[in-house]
Amino acid sequence: MERSRLAYATAVVVGAGTAVALVWWFWTRRQKEQPPKKWRKVGELSDLIVFPVKSLGAVRLNTMECTPLGLRDGWLRDRTLMVIDMDGHFVTGRQLPRMVQVSPSISGSTLTLRAPGMMAVSVDLAGLRGKGFRAAVWGQPVPARDCGEEAARWLSRFLLQEDTGLRLVYYPLDRPTRDVRTKNKPFPLVVSEDTGAYPDATSYTLMNEASIADLNTRLEDPVTPQHFRPNFVVKGAQVLEEDSWDWVKIGNVVFRNVKPCTRCIFTTVDPETGMKSPKVEPLKTLKGYRQIKDPELRPFTGDSPVMGIHLGLRSNNGNVRLGDGVFVGVPEEEEPFYSPPLLHRWSSCEHDVFPIEEKMSKADIDYPDSSSSFFGSAANIIASLSNLE
Repeated sequence: MERSRLAYATAVVVGAGTAVALVWWFWTRRQKEQPPKKWRKVGELSDLIVFPVKSLGAVRLNTMECTPLGLRDGWLRDRTLMVIDMDGHFVTGRQLPRMVQVSPSISGSTLTLRAPGMMAVSVDLAGLRGKGFRAAVWGQPVPARDCGEEAARWLSRFLLQEDTGLRLVYYPLDRPTRDVRTKNKPFPLVVSEDTGAYPDATSYTLMNEASIADLNTRLEDPVTPQHFRPNFVVKGAQVLEEDSWDWVKIGNVVFRNVKPCTRCIFTTVDPETGMKSPKVEPLKTLKGYRQIKDPELRPFTGDSPVMGIHLGLRSNNGNVRLGDGVFVGVPEEEEPFYSPPLLHRWSSCEHDVFPIEEKMSKADIDYPDSSSSFFGSAANIIASLSNLE
């Protein structure tokens, strides 16, 4: 009986100690997912860009609100409109480079599109009453609402020289609904809340002016950040420094660097003329020095080179402005991890059973009561740790 009680006490002590260790591990891991307390300035926000219609022209503002769907200023929101074909699949500048020549603007709730050789066309987004349906972005279903015959005919004529073939749709919700794409799931920091309305991957992308300048030293014909269609452009940072950033703060809005931004043939389209580079630049040059080599990631990224980073919003909504400081988190010095005392003693002990102090009475070794024994103390510790934020 004495040995069985001793063994039971051992099991209780070890089990409770293990539980404490697990909760301790979980808590420290959660702490690492919290924004840092210290920040280092790396530059300033030099450009703030929104693309109201996926693959069409850009709109620049001095101030915008950051939301889970991306940048917003009233009815002006990033990539919440999209061109689709008659099968409901999204159409981009990869297939139709002239899309970049369409200039969108929004006044109140009215979207206006302009293009060379075309009369302007307008759509009141607040007045859309059509039945919602599902369109597709990279094979994923996304909510959509049709913007009407006039806009559809206008886009078809400019882009296809036909009266039909394309439709313009609007995202009717104020939150993301897509899951993370399969090719992005190897990057564990990307979550479904980052997928936005109609962007390829996430609601926010950032480019570093210095990295573009470094790329241009390798090119005959220089490119601009707009070739990469970012939301944020930063000046003052070091070349390719953004690769190593983790937490990023612009003004008072906090983001997380969730994955590198892989690049495609769209980068070869001149944002002003809508013409593709005959030399396939800058994509060809980027492939020479900016491909991901990690064998675990390579099956998902292929030979697509990297330039810029995807961000996920990790704070409440907030405004950012041109000239805002751009900061990165400074990691706190890692404190050495110590096992909880009981586990530490157990791990360094060479006995078959956990050594019970000689001064403990039989009552102490008896089946423990959760309110008075160590088991109860461990439970209280676990509860306390679990409640920590």
